[in-house]
Amino acid sequence: MANFKSYFNQVINSGNRFLMIGLICCLCLVLTSSCQTTLLPKNNVIHLTLWQGINPPINRDVFNKLVNKFNQQHSDIQVNSIFAGGLDQQLPKVLTSVVGNSSPDILYFYPQLTGQFVELGAVVPLDDWFDQLPVKSEVIPNALDELKLDDHLWSIPLYTSNIGIFYRPDLFKKAGITETPKTWAEFRQVAKKLTIDKNGDKQPEQYGIVLPLGKGEWTVFSWFPFLLSAEGELISNNLPDLNNPKAISALELWENLIKDGSAALSPPERGYEEDAFLTGRAAMQITGPWTYITKSQVDFGVFPIPANITPATVIGAGNLYVMKTTSEKEKAALKFLEFVLSAEFQTEWSIGTGFLPVNIKSIQSQEYQTYLQSKPWLKVFVEQMPVAGSRPIVAGYNRISDSLGRAIEATLLGKSSAKAALEEAQKRLDVIWAQN
Repeated sequence: MANFKSYFNQVINSGNRFLMIGLICCLCLVLTSSCQTTLLPKNNVIHLTLWQGINPPINRDVFNKLVNKFNQQHSDIQVNSIFAGGLDQQLPKVLTSVVGNSSPDILYFYPQLTGQFVELGAVVPLDDWFDQLPVKSEVIPNALDELKLDDHLWSIPLYTSNIGIFYRPDLFKKAGITETPKTWAEFRQVAKKLTIDKNGDKQPEQYGIVLPLGKGEWTVFSWFPFLLSAEGELISNNLPDLNNPKAISALELWENLIKDGSAALSPPERGYEEDAFLTGRAAMQITGPWTYITKSQVDFGVFPIPANITPATVIGAGNLYVMKTTSEKEKAALKFLEFVLSAEFQTEWSIGTGFLPVNIKSIQSQEYQTYLQSKPWLKVFVEQMPVAGSRPIVAGYNRISDSLGRAIEATLLGKSSAKAALEEAQKRLDVIWAQN
């Protein structure tokens, strides 16, 4: 409760009246719905509420179909899957539901909020339950890495994935490039060759790559594989450590792509958009298997993130928390989570959405292997999973991400060098951590 009051105080002090109003409205709505829920008869059936923000709608349909399958198989447990809006928009609602003792029973979110949820005492630790699960040995080990905090497991993966680099084979061929880059040096050289000024006005009509502009999480997420490839970290001795040589070298790679004139910048905070790639304005784009590129008519290929010290990529996952409610509901929620981890669920979900299974038996199944054969580009992401690392889930990750995002943005806009931008970001975090 103290932490939540601190959160409200931060909102008030920041002058963000709109967010404050939104938080108050959410609290009123949540408390109202809580009162209504207690009046409903149980009828010997445990009703669970699941909040999710799964997009696009076609993926949501796949999920809800699987929820219905679970409900049909469990007459004593019924899960109600509710689309609660985009994840960023959900956070105030989730926080107010915790304070109002009216949390959903199961929450789909992203792992980087684990620290905050644990501080609030909002989620159930899953270690003992998971250790006794028959399906435990089937779960890909590093799919769990970013779900742990202080050696405890706080959620389970709905899916896993990672990012690579999509490229246009036609543009590679025109530039005389016969092999995809495997190192940072080769990556930079290839980006130069793919940058073409067709009419001589010193403004390229084609760039080697599009980089995400903005300070949001997508920018941080896209840059993270390069940090991991440099064997860099953002946390040292439980404190933020952005201003270290390995982080600087990773950001300098992006800085050099800009200085070379080889990179176009996305619209602000829309680095996930693929227009530049699809129209041929950019020959390469950093993204994952969920991309619309795979459904377009454009010929494309995928190669792993080029390596510096070691091959690496970053996990992009969605996860499910069991919220602290009642022991009866928590036990029922765990039944649903066990179903989510099963090969049955993971195979149908992965084939329907393009995300990667977290269940080894699902990956090995004839059904999924046939699916992979029809989409050979997807094998790049499957094969990268053993070297996939994760972003930290410390309680203050949102502040670290914000400061890092600002540093990346300043570097890409040429307002600061990579080194100076990370130094400034670290100073900002030092002040925040000292206050806390």
